[in-house]
Amino acid sequence: MHADRQRAESFGSAAARYDRHRPGYPTALIADLVAHQGIRVLDVGAGTGIASAQLRGAGAEVLAVEPDPQMAEVATAKGLSVELATFADWDPRGRVFDLVVFAQSFHWVEPADALAKVRGLLTPVGRLALVWNRIVAVSPSAETLAGAYAGLVEQPSRPSADLEGAGLDPLLAAAGLSHERRRYLEHPHYSCAEWVEMVSTYSNVLRLPAADQERLRDRLTALIGSDGVRATNDALAVVCFRDEVSDQ
Repeated sequence: MHADRQRAESFGSAAARYDRHRPGYPTALIADLVAHQGIRVLDVGAGTGIASAQLRGAGAEVLAVEPDPQMAEVATAKGLSVELATFADWDPRGRVFDLVVFAQSFHWVEPADALAKVRGLLTPVGRLALVWNRIVAVSPSAETLAGAYAGLVEQPSRPSADLEGAGLDPLLAAAGLSHERRRYLEHPHYSCAEWVEMVSTYSNVLRLPAADQERLRDRLTALIGSDGVRATNDALAVVCFRDEVSDQ
C-alpha cells in the first residue's frame, strides 16, 4: 500500500471530516501503551492527532509526525506538537522515545525501512506499537453493505490486511524485534449518518469523483435505514520490543 501515493495522500482534502468521524482507539488499548506518566511517545503518520490526543490524555509526552499539511493543521489546533514530514524524511535529531506508535498508518510506509529506523529511535526498553481499529458491520452485514459499492469502487477492504497477519512476523524478526499481539473487542453502534460519514473518509472513497461519492452515500443510506449499524471493532495492537539476542 505504501507505493500507492495517490491513495496515501487522499486524506488531506477531508481532514476536518476525518477528524470528526473517525473513531478513537479503545480506552484499554491506550492505557496498555502508556505504561507510566510522562513517557516519551512518537506518533508516526499521526493524521489529525486522534491517537496522539488520547495518548497525551493518558499522561504521555507526545510528538507527532505527519506529512500532510491539512491533517497536521488539525492536529496542531489541538495543542499537539507536530513536525511536518514523511517518516522516511523526518530527522529525529538524536531524540529517542519510550514508545513509537503507528496508529492506522504503518501500511502507508515502506515497512522494512521504517522498522530499521524505528529500532534506532527506541530506548533500550522502548516499545513499538502498530495499532489498527478493525471495524466490521454486523447488522446490516458487511456483505449487504458491500452491494452499495458495486460499479463505483472496489469492495471495501482494510488496506492494512496483509500487515495485520502473519506476513508481518518476518519483517519484525528481520528488524530485530520480538512482538506480541493484543486484541481489544468492542461492539459499537452507529446511526445511519455516523456510519456513512465514517466510511466516506476511507481512502478508496475519497478518490472517487464527487458525484460517485454522493451516489455511494445515497445507496448506503437506503440500505442502512433508521436502525443504524451494529458493528464489531476487533482492535489490534502489535506491541514490539528489542530482541535481546540481536542486541548482543
